[in-house]
Amino acid sequence: MTHINKLKIFNDPIYGFITIPNELIYDLIQHPYFQRLRRISQMGLSYLVYPGANHTRFHHALGCMHLMKKAIDTLRFKDVAISEEEENALLIAILLHDIGHGPFSHAMEKSIVEDVHHEAISLLFMNQLNEEFDGKLSLAIQVFKGEYHRKFMLQLISSQLDMDRMDYLKRDSFYTGVAEGNVNSERLIQMMNVENDVLVIEEKGIYSVEKFLLSRRLMYWQAYLHKTSLVAELILMKVLKRAKELTLKGVKLPCSEPLLYFMQNKISLEDFDAEKLDLFSQLDDFDIISALKAWQRQDDFILSTLSKMIINRDLLKIKMSAEKIPMEESQSMKEEFAEDHKISQLEAGYFIFRGKIKNQAYSKAAEPIRILKKDKTIEDVVEASDQLNLKSLSKLVTKYYICFPKQLI
Repeated sequence: MTHINKLKIFNDPIYGFITIPNELIYDLIQHPYFQRLRRISQMGLSYLVYPGANHTRFHHALGCMHLMKKAIDTLRFKDVAISEEEENALLIAILLHDIGHGPFSHAMEKSIVEDVHHEAISLLFMNQLNEEFDGKLSLAIQVFKGEYHRKFMLQLISSQLDMDRMDYLKRDSFYTGVAEGNVNSERLIQMMNVENDVLVIEEKGIYSVEKFLLSRRLMYWQAYLHKTSLVAELILMKVLKRAKELTLKGVKLPCSEPLLYFMQNKISLEDFDAEKLDLFSQLDDFDIISALKAWQRQDDFILSTLSKMIINRDLLKIKMSAEKIPMEESQSMKEEFAEDHKISQLEAGYFIFRGKIKNQAYSKAAEPIRILKKDKTIEDVVEASDQLNLKSLSKLVTKYYICFPKQLI
């Protein structure tokens, strides 16, 4: 048998060369479950707004692993003891943290794979891989679930200043061209330390944290909650919901077998056995896009019209407001649209609907970002900062929207 060199390197446009640290991680990356992430876009339909935003979750997961390695090296340099086994667990946990994402996962979670959160599916994938890899992922799973006694390890994977956020802000900013999101992850990592088993940022890194939180807020408004990306995702949710509705009524719609399975069956987390997980692992963006292309030619007015909207980027109009949009406004539009197209008002609800979005760059309710002062005291970043804008960043901002067809303007 020829020996494969498993200590390969990836060339990343953001960090340069990323090294695969060991053979186990190489084998995990090679696994079909992980390779699937190459076919799942990191930012869903945002490429309809930012043509460069075609990067994948595969890309992001490798970036997170690279940052985790840097964080481990920094902490060791500051005399935080991290064993080789713990290092491996951290690298595996961050590498696999997003493995449970489906195609356009937020739209999927609200329409087809209802009420099953991607983090729960990530855990199912990890458990399955753990069986295949003879229990070598046990510690990583323990850390990922927050069951390991060293609390700071979970904070590196999932907190308000974790490797996941550091990578996606930097990466999404790079690929969208939204420069405001570019965070200095190198500097933030250099400022990390561990005090009383919790992750802290040394005081001189406070401005980098402020910039990080501000970048996060701006990326939400300019990229993740951009009104065109938002309306595209909402239309996708409606398409999938309609497709599921028709399928359950016995209408045969052309689509891939895994997609058909999830449209025909209501799957809860308890139902997710190895067989269902395998079916889920066969789903990616291509299943959804091919289905939309086929559904453009279906007899159902709702399904075909909404599918065409996404494929041809001819979307619904969306109007944002700081105030709640009155029900009468959408009601009169529904009546007019239903009459024009000879459909019921209930069906017109697929084209005319209201909702709200929220943005909070920093949550005071969640675990805080802690600043380690020079006198060794620890303070929440909001208290430690002399910037007034951090107080406003922790305020929850709600915006309301209404979507409707262009001809109703």
